[in-house]
Amino acid sequence: MLTMLNRQMGAALRMLLVATVVLGLAYPLAVWAVAHVPGLSSRAEGSIIYSADGTPVGSTLIGIDPVAADPANDPYFHTRPSASAEDVLGPGDPSTSGGSNKGGFDEDLVAAVEQRRTVIAEREDVDPDQVPADAVTASASGVDPHISPEYAELQVPRVARVTGLGEEEVRQLVAGSTQHAVLGIFGADGVNVTELNLAIAR
Repeated sequence: MLTMLNRQMGAALRMLLVATVVLGLAYPLAVWAVAHVPGLSSRAEGSIIYSADGTPVGSTLIGIDPVAADPANDPYFHTRPSASAEDVLGPGDPSTSGGSNKGGFDEDLVAAVEQRRTVIAEREDVDPDQVPADAVTASASGVDPHISPEYAELQVPRVARVTGLGEEEVRQLVAGSTQHAVLGIFGADGVNVTELNLAIAR
């Protein structure tokens, strides 16, 4: 009886040792190694953006709507609205993520969309019917860093005027922050606002 118990305990201890080595050491090290393959490492580390002095300043995957010190002289490109924002446009709370879960016929949502359209049209000095849909509708995550090229173009004249840059120079920076649809057919073109605002600041 004791011999059988000893054999079973020995087998269990060997299995524990093997599982510890394989699952506790080898597997995590393999995952870490794959995550640091060139081309994957930036995503594995959170796609962090660094300033010239090496200070982390944001992530290419998270869009936080900037707030201008003087709303009348706003030098920033703006992201899509966030459902977590207290104000109709933002900024949202990046510590929470998610949509409003309101349907297209919800009266509060329709009113918020119209209010956003009016505010953005005034900010960009255009007619409300020129404001694109993504400017007034929140993303599913609430922290989407991308906007449509149309929304970026709408903001170019204001950013150029406030920053003192030429409009064509700003458009070149927009083009440099634009990510195109995969193979031209999968997804849609999008402008990364986080990267774009940092490029404007530089």
